[in-house]
Amino acid sequence: MLYALIIIMIVLVIIFLRKALQPANQSLEHKQVTPPSHPVILLMIDSLMNEPLQKAVKEGRAPAFKFLMEHGHYYPNVISSYPTMSVTIDSTLLTGTYSDKHQVPGLVWFDETQKRLVNYGSARAEVFKLGIKNVMEYILYCLNHSHLSNDVETIHEALDKIGLQSASINALVYRGNEKMILRPPKALSKLNLMPKFQVQTPFLFSYGALAQYHPKNNQNNQPWKAFGFNDKFTAEELKYFIQNRKLPSFTIAYFPDLDKNVHKEGPIHPINGIEKVDKELQEILNVYGSWDKALKDAVWIVMGDSGQAEVGKDKNRSLVELRSILDSYKIHDVKEPVKEDDQIVLGLNERMAFIYNLDQNITIEEIVKHLKQDERIQIIAWKNGTNVNAVAGGKNGVFTFRPDGEYTDEYDQSWFLNGEYSILDLSINEKLVGYGVYPDVLARLHSSLHSHSGNYIIVDAKPGFEFVSEGTPTHPGGAAHGSIHKQDSLVPMIVTGTSTKPEHMRIVDLKPWILHLLRQGTDKQNNIVEKRFD
Repeated sequence: MLYALIIIMIVLVIIFLRKALQPANQSLEHKQVTPPSHPVILLMIDSLMNEPLQKAVKEGRAPAFKFLMEHGHYYPNVISSYPTMSVTIDSTLLTGTYSDKHQVPGLVWFDETQKRLVNYGSARAEVFKLGIKNVMEYILYCLNHSHLSNDVETIHEALDKIGLQSASINALVYRGNEKMILRPPKALSKLNLMPKFQVQTPFLFSYGALAQYHPKNNQNNQPWKAFGFNDKFTAEELKYFIQNRKLPSFTIAYFPDLDKNVHKEGPIHPINGIEKVDKELQEILNVYGSWDKALKDAVWIVMGDSGQAEVGKDKNRSLVELRSILDSYKIHDVKEPVKEDDQIVLGLNERMAFIYNLDQNITIEEIVKHLKQDERIQIIAWKNGTNVNAVAGGKNGVFTFRPDGEYTDEYDQSWFLNGEYSILDLSINEKLVGYGVYPDVLARLHSSLHSHSGNYIIVDAKPGFEFVSEGTPTHPGGAAHGSIHKQDSLVPMIVTGTSTKPEHMRIVDLKPWILHLLRQGTDKQNNIVEKRFD
């Protein structure tokens, strides 16, 4: 996704008014960081994928990645959450839950209680139609403080409970226990486009130009550099923590730039973008004096958040116009509030979409009939009581499933299954469920259909296609994500400094493993022996 789009909206306003941004500098001096014995540093690289990474390493264009891979463990196929959009993935990573628990459904979704379309920043045109002020409120406040469920606990909150400090650099999802005021640039304050927000953050919190520590990082937070939501800014903040011996027990640092490169060039050849990220990694490792010392001093986790699938060059074929497919209904206009006579609301997440039925006189099954006519749609799913029903575009048959049945998958999840298994590309061996091109599809699809209230359908596009509507981003000839297909869902992960690994190779399983690593370090300091986390 366009990770920093909402910040770019601020940029456009600032440039238009020709006002200078006053950066929100913070000081490390008053921050009493307790030196950890073995900190964990997680570098999240947006849209990093296995195949182009391997190619970059093989061609000698990614020496830092190569060093980490050769001195650690490489896992090429870690499963992301669903939809494969950054805000939902980040929420899953930090809470160790899928969206049925953390309740951040996607980048774009309809809030039934507020009767509002929530958009955290999908595309410039759509953001302007929804209103810059609304989108800024969603991304800067609501995402972490009203949408992310209070019934789940983030890594930052969990660590604070046991007396360990943490840091977040440029991650959109960051909720912790420290209170802080995010103050708007003067121009936005005068225009009433951004109020002050009191937010809850980790112990150290860096968030582009709105919250930074490095006093000389201003050159990387200018309007034409997305106000600091870029790789260089992230790297400089992390280096500053390390150089000043302020690195806490856990740090997550987000690198957004590669995503734009993949969207533009496609999923196979974003080697230039990987090379640029690698140069930032080199600089971070160089702070330690030697790369060997960097690995000795910390546990490093370097990973992607989602993959991307190719989108065909032919716009007429590759861009799936849901408004055209559902043109017999009154579809909500994103420029307007939801009206009483609106029948359908669309929440598009590139290669995945939520379709909301607001009309009690229309059945979900009736809408599904229209959608099934389009063979570019790989999965159409909806709730039917306690069951989930799934069909495929251009195919016959229905598949039904729900949790707590007699079938078990490789993640120790049990399921009731009935109907055409091939719709979700499942294989059944006695009572064991095997997954094909849709990794962990039962849990991920079920969670998405229970992530928020409403009468809605999920549609998922085949590789080569993405959903579009008025103002949504399009990537013909490039790539997009959002879907449950393995091309969007599998990401690489490099781990150094530990022989342990998550229980399963899924992003949803990383939180308990990371907490174990940090507790293990604390226990070693206190001479407590603990069994290895396998």
